[in-house]
Amino acid sequence: MKMSCGDGVHHVAVLVAIGVDDDGFREVLGVCQGGKEDKESWLSFLRHLKGRGLPDPELCISDACLGLREELGGVFPGAKWQWCIVHFYRNVSTQVPHTKVREAMAMMKAIHARENGAEAKKKAAFVFERLKQMELKNAALLVADGIDDTLSYYGLPPEHWRRIRTNNRLERIIREVRRRTQVAGSFPDGHAAVMLVAARLRHVSGSKWGTRRYLDMDLLRHHLQEAS
Repeated sequence: MKMSCGDGVHHVAVLVAIGVDDDGFREVLGVCQGGKEDKESWLSFLRHLKGRGLPDPELCISDACLGLREELGGVFPGAKWQWCIVHFYRNVSTQVPHTKVREAMAMMKAIHARENGAEAKKKAAFVFERLKQMELKNAALLVADGIDDTLSYYGLPPEHWRRIRTNNRLERIIREVRRRTQVAGSFPDGHAAVMLVAARLRHVSGSKWGTRRYLDMDLLRHHLQEAS
């Protein structure tokens, strides 16, 4: 968001995390100012969440934010990371000519339509070879290097897969926040930006968003017991 200073207008990042509690309800876990979305900001934010009592989550879902993945394991060593498949598709599409995007995206979606992680990896290997045959070397390399990070959700209950393989739910909240902050224009400092974002998030969390059960956590507990 825009921040007005004496030497002009700058941008300030506001970092937001949401989670699902043991009863299956969504909560806003934290809101902090970040200088920018870099390793230092993410490390500070993750430590802030842990300092407030957040235990290791089962799964952390995000885009491939610079620094977040690298610092996650150091702060929450028990957490798995899920690369949002929508953002992953977008990254792959940037390496594909527009005339071949539809075909490439159909192949990518077929990977995540498999019945289990092993089958998804087999399909990914096929897609890798197919992309090479289509002379899309950069897209093929991106699939080879990143596909495993998009399959973490397969380790959790199938009933949860649709909701935990993307971070679309967070994106929708951020769009709601942006509608409010864009009216304000620019902020005098980062603290003012954080306060307005936090106020809007409190409003959202008190609505149906936060009072309606989002996941059946008994399924997760049963799944983890069977896996142990």
